[in-house]
Amino acid sequence: MNTIKLISAAAIMAAGFAAPTLAQDLTVGVSWSNFQEERWKTDEAAIVAALEAAGATYISSDAQSSASKQLSDVESLIAQGADALIILAQDASAIGPAVELADDEGIPVVAYDRLIEDPRAFYLTFDNVEVGRMQARAVLEAQPEGNYVMIKGSPTDPNADFLRGGQQEVIQAAVDSGAITIVGEAYTDGWLPANAQRNMEQILTAQDNNVDAVIASNDGTAGGVVAALTAQGMEGIPVSGQDGDHAALNRVALGTQTVSVWKDARDLGRAAGEIAVALAGGTDISGIDGAEQWTSPAGTEMWAEFLEPVPVTASNLGDVVEAGWIEQEALCQNVPAGTVEVCG
Repeated sequence: MNTIKLISAAAIMAAGFAAPTLAQDLTVGVSWSNFQEERWKTDEAAIVAALEAAGATYISSDAQSSASKQLSDVESLIAQGADALIILAQDASAIGPAVELADDEGIPVVAYDRLIEDPRAFYLTFDNVEVGRMQARAVLEAQPEGNYVMIKGSPTDPNADFLRGGQQEVIQAAVDSGAITIVGEAYTDGWLPANAQRNMEQILTAQDNNVDAVIASNDGTAGGVVAALTAQGMEGIPVSGQDGDHAALNRVALGTQTVSVWKDARDLGRAAGEIAVALAGGTDISGIDGAEQWTSPAGTEMWAEFLEPVPVTASNLGDVVEAGWIEQEALCQNVPAGTVEVCG
């Protein structure tokens, strides 16, 4: 952090002024992995609102799915005067030099939604293992036996394996008993729907369409899966997702997607903004409200906060409307009246 800003913040704190005043000279930089995804627009709005409420300034960059560009983006954010960084890592294994550079400059880092395997980063996310469990529970309830396909997330994102681990916990007994057979499994490069669709098409071809359910790891991949199924006249078999994307919630209402595990990005973005301001203002990483010590799968001891996800199925679609997450008109587009309660 800039030395003048540090001295100023310390002086104001000593004088007993409120947090918004403390943050008035602070700048928070956000490095997005790929801002083209619908999900991140909502996160950004929540981050910006939290920073504005604290009197801090927001700057950002979009890596456009490039790990190398993200490293140069972080350098640029630091050069622009960022006092704290929020990083949505494109590639968890490639982001290390960015954290190193920030640490050299005394700039705290929030690992946003995706793990950065470094104890100097504060890890903020939803409980992604539980998200995987929720996805699998909903699909298993809808289709307790048959041929399953597992469409995973990006191989460069640790969340893909967190989700997959939670999914397996739920279906393991059915796999062991022979009730479920996993007939196809694939990572989705970059979480891109087109890649998920291609993977699903290849699996359907290999299995001669003998597929009964798909556990897809987010709503984007679920969209690709549903497109592949629809092309074969198979829409309506159980498919999972997550993020509460508007298109996915509409698919839940239409019956082409079984569940979208809702991780309210407004809560995550607000928390990220507040944490970044606190860290930039001198709060120790261990002193963040809600922080807990956590050990990563690789054994790295970190400070983290995990928010609670909510599975959304046809039975509770009204909750996302009541929460102001989606307008009823968007949720119910092309949904026949009486199909689900919220659509009349």
